[in-house]
Amino acid sequence: MRITVVCLGNICRSPIGEVVLRDRLRTAGLSQSIQVDSAGTGDWHLGHDADPRSVAVLTSSGYTIDHTARQIQDHWLNEIDLVLAMDTVNYADLRTMIARAGSGTRLHMMRAFDPELAHVNEPDATLDVPDPYYGDPGGFADVLAMVERASDGLVAHLAANQGPQ
Repeated sequence: MRITVVCLGNICRSPIGEVVLRDRLRTAGLSQSIQVDSAGTGDWHLGHDADPRSVAVLTSSGYTIDHTARQIQDHWLNEIDLVLAMDTVNYADLRTMIARAGSGTRLHMMRAFDPELAHVNEPDATLDVPDPYYGDPGGFADVLAMVERASDGLVAHLAANQGPQ
């Protein structure tokens, strides 16, 4: 299975999502059967490293990151089983891409897997992981906490259901 975490520029939220989800899958013993990567819907940061504030929040929490920003392409969707959108704008863009590609890729918002938000139907702005790019470093810590909760929920879901459903 292949999961791609997607935000706008692929330097803040989606790299955090990729790193945390990959870590959680490894801990759960699922990393051999599930691959995780990330991308952005925009092209502003192609080839750039992750935002230094993303790197800092991850490393200070014990994660390691080696990341180069990419932009998701329609033709990738035939090889992706599950796309996780970080917010409703990315969700709408990805839904359009999936339809245009004629792909059977499943699309969910990252926080739809947060057990505390299970009652919220997606897409809904309540499920947005806010973009911390223009804020202070505390926003990156908030993103990390949101992504950790959602990743724990997703890994539990995958282990129980043996698929993205």
